[in-house]
Amino acid sequence: MPNRILVLYAHPAQDRSRANRALREAIEDLDGVTLHDLYETYADLFVDARREQALAAAHEVLVFQHPLYWYSAPALLKEWQDSVLLPGWAYGEGGDKLHGKRFMQALTTGGHAESYRHGGHARFTIPELLRPFEQMAHYCGMTCLPPFVVHAARLAADADIAASAARYRGLLERIVAGEPPAPFESSLPAE
Repeated sequence: MPNRILVLYAHPAQDRSRANRALREAIEDLDGVTLHDLYETYADLFVDARREQALAAAHEVLVFQHPLYWYSAPALLKEWQDSVLLPGWAYGEGGDKLHGKRFMQALTTGGHAESYRHGGHARFTIPELLRPFEQMAHYCGMTCLPPFVVHAARLAADADIAASAARYRGLLERIVAGEPPAPFESSLPAE
């Protein structure tokens, strides 16, 4: 069964990002994918919750695409979460609008992959750093898919960035076609 994907693109300095820009350009024309640039839409940084809720409800898969800023997301993506994922809509009594949807992140990092391990410069693995997002998805009744990560984005060769963009496009094409990857293997205990 085909899936519609909403990509919430959050990069406050897109003009300085080769990797995120390449990922974005690789999926802009994909059927079944709605690319929604939060910084372009909300230059004033105030999110229209009802508009965003309608967009999220109309898609089966939500993707947060962003650079990993201070081991989290850019501020506007956090504002999106705070404004859109409200009780009675995303969770709590009557809050079932995201139940059964899939959630994924497409990230770029400044550090090399080796940095994101125990004993590495970042001290934690990517899955450990993404636990708050995993918990958000769980709390809202969504299934987490494995993150798509481009490491050392600032240092990567153009050919490597192009290859990552092609892999990202292929992944989203498969998800649209109804072939999502297996759910993210959480290290969180089952309830």
